[in-house]
Order: sequence, then structure tokens, then C-alpha cells
Amino acid sequence: MGPIVMNETHNTKRSLYSHIPVMSKEAVELLNPKAGEVIIDGTLGLGGHAKEILKRIIPSGTLIGIDADGKSLEAAKENLKMYTEQCFFINDNFRNLGKALDSLGIKKVNAVLLDIGISSFQLDDESRGFSFKAQGPLDMRLDTKGPISAFDLVNSLSEAELSKIFKEYGEEIWHKRIAGNIVSARKNNPIKTTWELREIIIRSVPRSKRGRKIDPATQSFQALRIAVNRELESLSLALDAAFDRLQPNGRLVVISFHSLEDRIVKNMFREMEKQSLAKVLTKKPLRPGEVEIEVNHRSRSARLRALERL
Repeated sequence: MGPIVMNETHNTKRSLYSHIPVMSKEAVELLNPKAGEVIIDGTLGLGGHAKEILKRIIPSGTLIGIDADGKSLEAAKENLKMYTEQCFFINDNFRNLGKALDSLGIKKVNAVLLDIGISSFQLDDESRGFSFKAQGPLDMRLDTKGPISAFDLVNSLSEAELSKIFKEYGEEIWHKRIAGNIVSARKNNPIKTTWELREIIIRSVPRSKRGRKIDPATQSFQALRIAVNRELESLSLALDAAFDRLQPNGRLVVISFHSLEDRIVKNMFREMEKQSLAKVLTKKPLRPGEVEIEVNHRSRSARLRALERL
């Protein structure tokens, strides 16, 4: 997902958001949408990819937009309002993709797009607690109605459990020290904000090991977000559900943003090809070009993979 721009008009109190979706040209080309087809955008975000898909499937095509984040979904509805008759908007986790299709009476689709990255719309909202660049509550829930927040994990899990999260989901070298310092700090008062947590993490990393380009808290915050939202489990379930609902010659395109996600996608695609159920269209993941990275530095870690069901 890409950067956002907020435009305020004198005629409305609502803030309208637009954004540049990551690797949009490559994703749409590989999806190969045609007029009249049924396409799923399982991670709708603000609707940037969806808009490009809709241009190719109108007037008789259908786009099913799914997103766990209700705020993003409302923004997408506004951004796609000129295509309302072609869209279904569903507020749910993409792991429930099959359930969403059943609710619409749709058995098979022509293509599915999954853009796994968190959007700037979410990162830049300090009330969501995804980023340490601004002080906010330790939340990190994609679905704001979800039962478990980052606050809950940070203040209730054991030192061993926290260490495991930072090691497995963040690939953080200093996971034991970070977990230990969190447990020590919370004995006095609960850790409530992003800045409080970042300060603990930074103190846990030796000064000589603190990178200049990447903040020392980056990997640990990523790990907590993955744990809060059960993202890797959801991705595996979503991939299986998406493939199951593809028609023959239907395509699945996935954009991921770190190695753990990409590994799940790569392994699933290879297994489908090994079983002669699909053809992998990207033997190596596609990466954004220099121009795109310059415009949107958050796209630099994107990896795009695609397959076609046989």
C-alpha cells in the first residue's frame, strides 16, 4: 500500500484520502482483469489497486473489496464512489474470504489480489499505535474491534513469550534483552504508549549496534503488530481460500513486505505448482523500480508474486 495525501475542501467537513498503490502497474498486468469478470481485492486499503482493476472490468464486472480496518474501508468507499454499482465492500479479515463470497452467493472468481502491507493511512494515524514516530496508545489492531491490543501483549505476556515474538516475527537479534527490560519496566507502571515502548527497546540495543538508517525499534514494533493481528496465520488461511475459489486460468497476485510473509507465499505457490494445480508466473519476486521507491520509500521492501490456476 502506498503514501496518502489528504485534501481538504471548503465544501465538506470530511477529509478525503488518496494514495499511490505499490506496484500497481505490475499487479494489474498480472491479474489481467477483463470486462465482466469478478475480482477480489482482499486487502482493499484505500482502494488504489481496486480503482485500476475497476477501470478494466466495467461496466458488467464486479469487484469485492475486503478489509479488516473499518476506517480504511470507509475511505475506500469514498474513493470508489463512482464505481458503487460494481462493488461490494466487506469489513472482515481476508482469512474469511470464502465466508464473504458465500454471503454474496458467489462460488468462483477470476482473480484475487492480496496487498499485505500496512498503509500510510494507518501508520500515520497516531491513535492507532502502529508507529513510534508519533506518541500514541499501544494498540496496533487492524480491526479496532479486535479483543487483543499491543498493550495487552506487552503488559501481560511472560518474558519468554515476548522474546519469542520478537525473535520469530521480528527476527530481532536482541529479543531476550528487549523482553527482559519490558518485564522489568512494567513492574512499576504499565507500558501505555509507543514512545515508552520505543525507549525501552532502544535502551536494550547496544549503542554500537544501533543502525543509522533503520530505527532500533522497527523490528520489534513489526513483530508486535504481526502477533496482535495474527497476520501470518491469516495470510496462510487467505491464500488457501483464495486459491480454492479461483476459476481455471484464474490468477492470484500477492504483494508482501517482509521475508516472513514472502516465504509463506513462495512456499504455497511452489506447492501448488508441484502438484500440477497451478503455474507460477513469477519465478522470482518482482520488486519496485527506482522511480517508485523514490516517490514512495515505503515501497522499497515490496515483493510481488503471481500464479495462475490450471
